[in-house]
Amino acid sequence: MRKISKEELSEILKQHSIWIESDYNLGSRANLEGANLSRANLEGTDLSRADLRNTNLSRANLSGADLEGAGLEGANLSRADLRNTNLSRAFLCKANLEGADLSRADLRNTDLSRATVSRTIVARADLSGTNLYRADLSGADLSGANFYKASLYKANLSRAVLPGTDLSRANLEGADLEGANLEGANLEGVEYFEKLQERK
Repeated sequence: MRKISKEELSEILKQHSIWIESDYNLGSRANLEGANLSRANLEGTDLSRADLRNTNLSRANLSGADLEGAGLEGANLSRADLRNTNLSRAFLCKANLEGADLSRADLRNTDLSRATVSRTIVARADLSGTNLYRADLSGADLSGANFYKASLYKANLSRAVLPGTDLSRANLEGADLEGANLEGANLEGVEYFEKLQERK
């Protein structure tokens, strides 16, 4: 695991900010691939389009941060604070978000395929258009979340809490809904509607 000092991290973030503000002409894109940033305080930080592949961000504070379009494939975000974080169009394939707090996060059009999102709080988050192919959402609190047109193909939603969740026009083919709470969920336009209705 790559070690990053506070001074080095500060300089990387400074150059990244310049890169963003100059429309990618000056400074440099943040490359934190494989870095150990466990418990780091990155609240409100702009890390949009940053390279965070396989980075350890477990228990990190990323609340209100901007991670739009960031590369987070294989990253460890377990128990991280991601409340109100912008993760739209981010790449989180095979990332570990177990136990993280994603309340009210923006996850529109994000790639969460094969990601671990079990026992995670995703209440009132926006996951419209998100790819959750084979993602593990078992035991997650998804109450009030927006999954409009999301792909949950073969996702694990066993024991998930989904009251008031918008699943309209989502793809739930092959999804595991054993023991899931779908009370009050919007299932309009969902394939296999009748089967899902039986579980409500």
